[in-house]
Amino acid sequence: MSLLWRSNQRLRIALGLERLIVSEKTLVPVARVEGAEEWRGAVGALDGVLAAAKQKEASLVFADQLVRYALLPYSATLKTEEQWLALARHRFASVHGARADEWDVKIAATDPAGPRLACAVERALVGEVAASFARHGVRLVSAQPFLVAAFNRIRGAVGNASCWIVVEEPGRLTLAFIDGGTWIAIRSRRADERWRNVLPDILDRERAFLALENRCTRVIVCAQGAFDTEMYEDFRTQALSYPELALAGE
Repeated sequence: MSLLWRSNQRLRIALGLERLIVSEKTLVPVARVEGAEEWRGAVGALDGVLAAAKQKEASLVFADQLVRYALLPYSATLKTEEQWLALARHRFASVHGARADEWDVKIAATDPAGPRLACAVERALVGEVAASFARHGVRLVSAQPFLVAAFNRIRGAVGNASCWIVVEEPGRLTLAFIDGGTWIAIRSRRADERWRNVLPDILDRERAFLALENRCTRVIVCAQGAFDTEMYEDFRTQALSYPELALAGE
């Protein structure tokens, strides 16, 4: 799956609302800016990182908390990128209303004849990020959402099998379901620190919501910290490091 904002990189940065993860897994805390957009503090922290950077090229990963997703069923009638983008913008507008007009939308193909993954980031955020890189003379050669970056790293392991992908971020889970190698659904939900204890229940509710007949027991968790893969008896769980995936090269 390829997306938007791509290429090779030197300095690697993962941009989130609470912290930045920088090459070698350095954690840079984010100070919230009162009365401003929730991402304004993250851009300020990015500015500091770039001001001190010795590298002149960088890649950036947007945390999923900064991204909206929509899965668009494949349609042979849509022939061009512009047509897919029009469908994606219509989908976001129907769900989120007029504020979707302020989002920068991009499309990624999950398979040549499979669903398209639409990703939206606030246009103002994209502009401020670009301005910060330009201000400090660092060339931004790649920028993409975390879920896309992570899937590009694990797609070989997923193959044509079925699995849940669970992305942990502060106060939030992103859940994606792949069935027989085909993307079926992607949803985000709020979650507190107790989510690990009830993940099987969360996935069962998602299965019921999606009206899935079979219970998929394979789970790939992109975890912020240590994760006990033996805690769910009925599931085959694989744990991957969120920071490592966020900073991985293409």
